Amino acid sequence: MDSITYADATGALSSMWLLVAIPAVSAAVLLLLGKRADKWGHWLGVAAVLAAFGLAVTYFFQLKGLDNRSAALNLFEFIHIGGLEVNVGLLFDPLTAVFVLLITGVGFLIHVYAVGYMSHDPGRRRFFAYFNLFVAAMLLLVLGDNYVMLYAGWEGVGLASYLLISFWYERPAAATAGKKAFLINRVGDVGFALAIFLMFATFGTTDYAKVFNGVLESEAGQTVSAGVLLALGLLLLLGACGKSGQFPLQTWLPDAMEGPTPVSALIHAATMVTAGVYMIARSATIFNANETAQTVVVSIGALTLLIGCIIGCAKDGIKRVLAYSTVSQIGYMFLAVGLGGGAYALGIIHLLAHGFFKAGLFLGAGSVMHGMKDQEDIRRYGGLWKHMKITWATFGLGWLAIIGMFPFSGFFTKDPIILSAFNREGWTGWLYGGAALLGAGLTAFYMTRLFVLTFHGKPRWEMEKHGDHHADGDEAHHAGIKQTADGRDIQHPHESPLIMTIPLIVLALGSVFAGYLMSTSVVDWLTPVLGDAPEEHGRLSHGTVTVLTLGVVVIGAAIAFLLFRNGTELVERPARTHIVRAARNNLYADRFNELVFELPGRLLTRALVWVDNRGVDGIVNGLAAAFGGGSGRLRRLQTGYVRTYALSILSGAVLVVAALLAVRLG
Repeated sequence: MDSITYADATGALSSMWLLVAIPAVSAAVLLLLGKRADKWGHWLGVAAVLAAFGLAVTYFFQLKGLDNRSAALNLFEFIHIGGLEVNVGLLFDPLTAVFVLLITGVGFLIHVYAVGYMSHDPGRRRFFAYFNLFVAAMLLLVLGDNYVMLYAGWEGVGLASYLLISFWYERPAAATAGKKAFLINRVGDVGFALAIFLMFATFGTTDYAKVFNGVLESEAGQTVSAGVLLALGLLLLLGACGKSGQFPLQTWLPDAMEGPTPVSALIHAATMVTAGVYMIARSATIFNANETAQTVVVSIGALTLLIGCIIGCAKDGIKRVLAYSTVSQIGYMFLAVGLGGGAYALGIIHLLAHGFFKAGLFLGAGSVMHGMKDQEDIRRYGGLWKHMKITWATFGLGWLAIIGMFPFSGFFTKDPIILSAFNREGWTGWLYGGAALLGAGLTAFYMTRLFVLTFHGKPRWEMEKHGDHHADGDEAHHAGIKQTADGRDIQHPHESPLIMTIPLIVLALGSVFAGYLMSTSVVDWLTPVLGDAPEEHGRLSHGTVTVLTLGVVVIGAAIAFLLFRNGTELVERPARTHIVRAARNNLYADRFNELVFELPGRLLTRALVWVDNRGVDGIVNGLAAAFGGGSGRLRRLQTGYVRTYALSILSGAVLVVAALLAVRLG
């Protein structure tokens, strides 16, 4: 492979720094002006992201006209210490371009939706400030031309996500969820930081081009050991697992649902969880150089997609189900980028399609909750399609897209990943392909369950205080449903306002058409960065995999429809099997993290405290006590009596004379 070079930015692309500056300045204005911006601050936040999207479209078309399809912009020197030189530089190439369009385009729609969703929240200005800070950090992450700039955006996204997840910090659950996300991400960030240190120690730089060229030269001349490349790949993967919610660091992602619904859409669809996929795709040269690192990425992706599917089948909260679907779908992306070669592009196009249908699903869930007085339990929905037809239609299109039904976007982006997994060389191809196929069936099951229980069947929110098929007053109270004195509920589902439904309609169109459009154009567009598309010949043909996948999807959806078309019980009963019990407990992932990450840290901390108290402090305190005690005992010899001193002098003289006589006689 030829060496990697980036051309200097010219023309409009020389102003690409505005992509980060505009939302960042907007966030600063909203935070610094305080309550003076309460009346119009949300519109400033929307306008900033819209302006960034307009610039992204302009830069995209200019990049399209360049022969080398890349533009690098060096802004200023950031670090210059000894041999370490780090510049604040930006890179706009095909991979960056699609991410910038996704972040600003889908982000703009989520911002518009948030204007309506947060209309009655007194902290709306602060919310949009954090929102714009999040977008600015994510844009810096994908625009940076070296790993230090990527890390700066990486940490900025982590900070903004903490602020947004715990936005309603007066709620203990929200405050805990924000802290959990922040701490778990720190585990992954340590791996990423160590990877950057190892890069500098090995290649003397953190610039993309220089690092990748160093890897290519090492492959040709074996100047860098396979162990170093493996360590580099695994450390980068650890960072990616933290940010993208992959095993074993996925537990923060479902708890992030404690934030406002627009936050869930932005984190789970267009931005934060895709950062790990972006980093692995950007680092394709590093992972291609070590097959073991690629295998670990594929294994993590396959395992995580099944974990997300299994837990999603057992959850009853509408946002919780969607959260675990995100865990699963990101697993598909990791599976794709781990396969290497042209499969990197397959992971990216599924990421882009996922940005549309998952944002639509989350915003649709927010619309349902908005019309149901924040009720989140899907067991207490039912029959809502009559009252929320726009939300029902747009959510339905997102549902068909995520389960991979033809001809919706998920069909065109997920099937090629399953095909590439099956066609991986060796017996592992059957393993990874089987996991991806099983995941498709489980996705169809739990997403159909979610859709049917929410919008179809009998309305379970029309309850009376007494009755065979209705919840009693205590159950209604625990469900958050208000009742009149005679026991009838006063909940009236209603459609959301236009400012919330228009973004749903636009995202629904993306759920229908985005997959096909990207599968026919984006793969070729990404070729200069990620390589050629994978060849379709292998142990299984494309047609065979398509038939298998559609068959599994139809079976999964049909089983869910038959089981839940008439609703479900409102009272949660004890799990009948171990797998259901484990799924309800998130497959004991929190317990696993406590044992693997938290417990060793606690034990190490206690050991260090003991060493500090008994060792370091013990030595210091012991010396002080020895000198203090010794001086006290010596002080007792000074009695102040002349006869005592005379006796001491006499005793000393006798001893000296005795010693002299002993020496002379001896």
